[in-house]
Amino acid sequence: MKAILLAAGRGERLRPLTDHTPKPLLRVHGKALIEWHLEALARAGVRDVVVNTAWREEQIVARLGDGARCGVRIAYSLEGRDHGGALETAGGLKKALPLLTEGGELGAFWYVAADVYAPHFEFDRRHVAQFERSPLLGQLWMVPNPPQHPLGDFGIDAAGLAVPDSADPQAPRFTWSGVALFRPEFVTTLMAELAPGAKAKLRPYLDAAIAQRRLGAQMLGVAWADVGTPQRLEELNRAAT
Repeated sequence: MKAILLAAGRGERLRPLTDHTPKPLLRVHGKALIEWHLEALARAGVRDVVVNTAWREEQIVARLGDGARCGVRIAYSLEGRDHGGALETAGGLKKALPLLTEGGELGAFWYVAADVYAPHFEFDRRHVAQFERSPLLGQLWMVPNPPQHPLGDFGIDAAGLAVPDSADPQAPRFTWSGVALFRPEFVTTLMAELAPGAKAKLRPYLDAAIAQRRLGAQMLGVAWADVGTPQRLEELNRAAT
């Protein structure tokens, strides 16, 4: 198993905190946001992790090093150095694919937004085994819509598939947590025309997988927070873990 942690964003809404510190290094309960994920991945037996970086990327590399302290091996996809800035969610994934496939054939891999907080989520191998037995290209973990995102992203149908807005405007919608499993084919087929190094968001490719009925969705089921503002960061640090 491998994973990619998305850590390249500027964190505009968290300014001025992120003027000098990249968002994934902001601390919650004494630990950098990204370290919560790295340690959880290590506990689940995931050893090889790609971290994509852009804003203040030298700080992330200096803090995490080779990953040994968190129990993983880290390879860095340096978008700032190579492209002058972040490539967005899809662009970052496309650029990182060669690092994910390095060393042999790549199976399903975890995709995690490094700036969300979900300390009790387990990257359980049973999730991976169930996903690999399915025909799906991706599996999203969803959460109830937070106040800052009241309309959500996708619905979930009776078969456990993600559904778009147009399927049933009255059906409940949920927010993607930033945690997912993907097959390499999600990148090599749906994103085939996206040039490495190009900027692109992931949403159109998720919609393409939904159109093929090959994007699953299920609820995360544990505490989760999008650490998007200084106020929300402060509230997290005041709350119990």
